[in-house]
Amino acid sequence: QVQLVESGGGLVQAGGSLRLSCAASGRTFSSYYMGWFRQAPGKEREFVAGIFWIGAIIDYSDSVKGRFTISRNNGKNTVYLQMNSLKPEDTAVYYCAAAHSRSRWKGDYDYWGQGTQVTVSS
Repeated sequence: QVQLVESGGGLVQAGGSLRLSCAASGRTFSSYYMGWFRQAPGKEREFVAGIFWIGAIIDYSDSVKGRFTISRNNGKNTVYLQMNSLKPEDTAVYYCAAAHSRSRWKGDYDYWGQGTQVTVSS
């Protein structure tokens, strides 16, 4: 079992920044691929970024590439999403999730956090 807890959401003006955190716990979570997803009202949940706990593979969606940065701190069992140059269209609930393999498809993820709201005002 893997437990995921997100934090760091909030309200920010367009052009601002936020950093989301995802604290992971549980057995053998170090073998998982960690993804950040987001879901805006009335829209599908979409992949934002992903990273393995080990190695250098990092993935981003085209919509956030160059603005968002995913990183990890293995000592703290935490994955981060640094979000810069935020836009109103980034407004969504952001979720952290864990999958057994590298994937951008939400259906491949076994564990999910509760989500954290990010609101970007224009």
